[in-house]
Amino acid sequence: MAGIKELRGRIKSVGNIKQITRAMEMVATTKLRRFQDRAVASRPYAREIGGLVGRLAAELGDSLEERPLFRPGAGERTAVLVVSSDRGLCGAYNSNVFRELLRWRDGRPEAEQRELAYQVYGRKGYQWLTARGREVDHFFVEPPLEKLDFAAAVRVARVLTDGFLAGKYRDVLVLYTAFESMVKFVPTWLPLLPIRPESLGVAEGDTGSDMILEPDAATIFDNLIPRYLEIRIYNALLESLTSEFASRRFSMKSATDAAGDMQQALRGVYNRKRQETITKELLDIVGGAEALR
Repeated sequence: MAGIKELRGRIKSVGNIKQITRAMEMVATTKLRRFQDRAVASRPYAREIGGLVGRLAAELGDSLEERPLFRPGAGERTAVLVVSSDRGLCGAYNSNVFRELLRWRDGRPEAEQRELAYQVYGRKGYQWLTARGREVDHFFVEPPLEKLDFAAAVRVARVLTDGFLAGKYRDVLVLYTAFESMVKFVPTWLPLLPIRPESLGVAEGDTGSDMILEPDAATIFDNLIPRYLEIRIYNALLESLTSEFASRRFSMKSATDAAGDMQQALRGVYNRKRQETITKELLDIVGGAEALR
């Protein structure tokens, strides 16, 4: 059994770790609230712009097939944007994303598995893919996810759209983590390109024929599509970032609780050991006194 001095040192070390994890939990909680507000605020806008694009698509009808973003690309590869975290200590957040990526990849034919073009936002995803020999076509570094703004989503959308229009990709998917609650965040697939009218969330029969359009539906539609793609990516990045901090908060709270339990257990061992030492010393003193009589 460890000595009293060693136990005292272990109790102090566990206490220091507990202070660190509690501080990280508080920081994660503060950032979670900020990004959660932004993610929740972006959802109605993403939903409304999707509905508007869908109503305009219904207005245009069969002419959608003439637009390159509404039909499969000329390439043979599938582009996958993987959204992970820049830092660790966020529980199973990254592991769940990578597990879902493997599940999806292994479910595809072997020939198609070799035709995947990975795009990554988040250092952990880049490290995970390169460690397994996967080539990353584009690694988005700036700005860091924690400093995410709409301009970053615009750059990501432009890179993916330009690659699709240039014939590099057949389709484009986004793997992000959807934030559902403080304790539930689910890896989710977003089919980004080609745009499928049925995925725009328009009720059947809602053609928007009662709208007055100026200059015309086609011009508005062509100008709206880039904004639609940008807001979809922006919302996905915000949801992932919110999920990351929710996972980090939960992980740090669990670590703080575990440190507290360990500290309490060590204190119990320390008190018993100290009591044993005191009792032994008293017995030695009493025995010595008796021997002198």
